[in-house]
Amino acid sequence: MNPSSTTTLPGVPLRQDASVIGLVGIAHLVSHFSQLLLAPLFPWLKDVFQVSYAQLGFLMTIFFVVSCAVQAFSGFVVDRFGPRPILFGGLALLGVAAWGFAASTSYAMLAVFSVVAGMGNGVFHPVDYTLLNRKVSASRLGHAYSVHGITGSLGWALAPAMLVPLAMAYSWRVALVAAGCVAFGVLALLLVHRDKLELPASHAPAAPKAGAAGAPGEGSFDFLRIPAVWMCFAFFFFYAMALSVVQTFAPSAAAQLHDVPVTLVAMCLTIYMLASAGGMVLGGFLAADPTRCERIVGVGIGIAAGIALWMGLGQFPGWMVPVLFGAMGFAAGIAGPSRDLLVKRSTPANATGRVYGVVYSGLDIGQAFAPLVFARLMDNGRFSAVWVGLAVVQGVLIASAFNVRRVRRTALATA
Repeated sequence: MNPSSTTTLPGVPLRQDASVIGLVGIAHLVSHFSQLLLAPLFPWLKDVFQVSYAQLGFLMTIFFVVSCAVQAFSGFVVDRFGPRPILFGGLALLGVAAWGFAASTSYAMLAVFSVVAGMGNGVFHPVDYTLLNRKVSASRLGHAYSVHGITGSLGWALAPAMLVPLAMAYSWRVALVAAGCVAFGVLALLLVHRDKLELPASHAPAAPKAGAAGAPGEGSFDFLRIPAVWMCFAFFFFYAMALSVVQTFAPSAAAQLHDVPVTLVAMCLTIYMLASAGGMVLGGFLAADPTRCERIVGVGIGIAAGIALWMGLGQFPGWMVPVLFGAMGFAAGIAGPSRDLLVKRSTPANATGRVYGVVYSGLDIGQAFAPLVFARLMDNGRFSAVWVGLAVVQGVLIASAFNVRRVRRTALATA
């Protein structure tokens, strides 16, 4: 077996694993933080640039389309050159994009820096999962995935919690300058501790020989013939659509349906993300048994879909909306580590970066597609349809998770 396909041997000190998990996690926090640089500032940007929600949503589409292309490509680059330099480049681009947004004087400039931000965001999943899968002990991998998901949720929670108060107290430009400082600050931290992010010589990435005989995944593109990889791609596409609706439109739609005070609307997304992080802590323990990951995803997302339906069709006072956002986030968070195990169990040896790059590009495509559909529902005042549509997407997500298991079992039975 190629040594680069193995994970760290048991007996690695906890401190060493914790250092890798922590550094990768804080970088992942910046990735998710940067995905929400613009969305919390839509009320300001809408007035300053005289644009519609659909036009602002298109900026998110630009971001995620570019991120998708970069993510699929960067997986190959990571497998060949290693994850560390790619990670540093991604953080630098996110910092440049934040400062570029702050300096923008037209919608066209916002679009240009959405491209830059998408380029920076696209490298993180291939980099992160290559580092975690190759440097963290197998016995701690479930918890590593949990921390990775938690830091991502904290990044999403931090963005509105930081940007909105700064925009209200000073201006939206000051808020974006501060966001750029966050990205460059984390880059400086990782540069100081760069030795902890270097793959050991025995795990150094090697370029696979194209056309090598044998198991799928040995040739550079052989992994693309594995059906479970594409089922995982579909799963992440629908997962991202649901997440995009929650992040971008759900708080405003809930406010219109249930007469939520402005102060509570601003809290909804932060509460969702913090609760999601809490759910991921529990999900990390549940993911200790990989055989039940599809069932965990089904239960967690099923509860979240039920809450979404109630939010769109039910009647209740506005103060309950943040509570329901929290409950929905906790349920979805439980499914997070098991979600990542779906991919881990479908990944062939020596193709970690490539598989995660292709599969997680489904996240970017889903987040690029969702604003095109749901922004028009918002502009047309169909706020209940936003929540019902969210529940439908979550239902399809559950079905796709079990389809991954079916395809994987079929492949094993015929092997």
